[in-house]
Amino acid sequence: MSQHSAAPAPTPTTDSAVATVARRRDWWRDAVIYQVYPRSFADSNGDGMGDLEGIRSRLPYLRDLGVDAVWLSPFYASPQADAGYDVADYRAVDPMFGTLLDADALIRDAHALGLRIIVDLVPNHSSDQHEWFKRALAEGPGSSLRERYHFRPGKGENGELPPNDWESIFGGPAWTRVTEPDGTPGEWYLHLFAPEQPDFNWEHPAVGDEFRSILRFWLDMGVDGFRIDVAHGMVKAEGLPDLGSHDEMRLLGNDVTPFFDQDGVHDIYRQWRLILDEYSGERIFVAEAWTPTVERTANYVRPDELHQAFNFQYLATHWDAAELREVVDRTLDSMRPVGAPATWVLSNHDVTRHATRFANPAGLGTQIREAGDRELGLRRARAATLLMLALPGSAYVYQGEELGLPDVVDLPDEVRQDPAYFRGAGQDGFRDGCRVPIPWTREGSSYGFGDGGSWLPQPEGWGELSVEAQTGVPGSTLELYRSALAVRRAQADLGAGDAVEWLTAPEGVLAFRRGDFVCVANTTGAAVTVPAHGRVLITSGEVEETGGEAVVAADTTVWWTTA
Repeated sequence: MSQHSAAPAPTPTTDSAVATVARRRDWWRDAVIYQVYPRSFADSNGDGMGDLEGIRSRLPYLRDLGVDAVWLSPFYASPQADAGYDVADYRAVDPMFGTLLDADALIRDAHALGLRIIVDLVPNHSSDQHEWFKRALAEGPGSSLRERYHFRPGKGENGELPPNDWESIFGGPAWTRVTEPDGTPGEWYLHLFAPEQPDFNWEHPAVGDEFRSILRFWLDMGVDGFRIDVAHGMVKAEGLPDLGSHDEMRLLGNDVTPFFDQDGVHDIYRQWRLILDEYSGERIFVAEAWTPTVERTANYVRPDELHQAFNFQYLATHWDAAELREVVDRTLDSMRPVGAPATWVLSNHDVTRHATRFANPAGLGTQIREAGDRELGLRRARAATLLMLALPGSAYVYQGEELGLPDVVDLPDEVRQDPAYFRGAGQDGFRDGCRVPIPWTREGSSYGFGDGGSWLPQPEGWGELSVEAQTGVPGSTLELYRSALAVRRAQADLGAGDAVEWLTAPEGVLAFRRGDFVCVANTTGAAVTVPAHGRVLITSGEVEETGGEAVVAADTTVWWTTA
């Protein structure tokens, strides 16, 4: 009889191993990509806001964690109406984050450590402080700059009604009426998100020219790829027709809409792919494409378009074996015909952290205000992580999930900064809870985030979840991640691939084989008995083996090798 309760200690990453990883071909097919939300990762100058130099100082931590690439949320010059997703200058760094020299140093240091850098690109809309938009307002009706956005006359006797019935994802109308230079009420402009984020008109050639130039600017800086924000947006149906029903205003709707997932976006990506392929080093595109089905997501990753697309269907699936198996099968079946890797993700900067989502009953969505059962949520989150990392393809890790961080659900209303929170209907507006700066040390004004506090308040006790508190502690969530990523890299049957062999398992249990590797995930609230599949590589919870069988604890995932 043997018992297993924690991951083995991770194997240290050597410099030669890092160099080998950096050179391998098709790295993106099985990459583990770590998302950094810059304002909440590390603050180097004590102003309470994370910055590029702070990220740079923590790159060795990410190397030792075992990830392949780092995706940076926007750090461009911006008024920060939507935390940087309202870009005023795509070729400049916002002073709160540093300078272009800081960006250059960050990219160089990452490469020296064997890490790749992926930056956010925001092509659906700009800031209302973008030079084009400011000039469009100042020049008035008839300005050629207005043709680069969606300016339209209003409906009604005096143009007092919006041009159509579209609503903003952040709530309220998707149109705002401008005051013309002479002081009179004038045209309306489209913004599918906040009013400070006017949508570009991608039918205008200057828009495409500008973004092709922006791509080259950052590729020349040395970035390894782009995550494309609202990749399913950009192109709008001809004539901007009324929607008629507002059931589709959610990001993840049930059908194609006049403003999302239009087929014309694919022409843009084919042009972009030609540019990317001019550069050496296997640079990549990653789509944030909220589509009705994984089948339509596959359209974005055809061989001459983008490389990866986020799997939001998987993210939105609760901790349920039958639901998870269905999404896994549909994902792999959809990606196989286009030759693209599946991607798997559990958390990001727009949804409640999965340690909190899984602490609550199913069916509450991806934004939850209740803390739920913390112990249950963490147990399921750990198990879900091992399941995700065992699946074929690429995986995404959101900063702090390797610490088992919960969402901060009790932030005072007066400190919230999510623009959706202030706009009524639409998204729930509680994304601040997953954006609270992460803890590095047990103590300090911001638990090691920086010397000057943090832009969102951190909870009491945050230090006990810190990197310092968990490092070297057997069974800690951080050591689980470190060990899992080391094992994943060492196991030839893990990583890239397009299929799993499902094994017979009790109800509520997922079991599959990939070569000599076997994964068993118990999603039930009780222990289950399954065959012991060889030598245990890692487990998220208690496993007891005896007589060729294994008793797997509730909400636990186990990795075995039969070799």
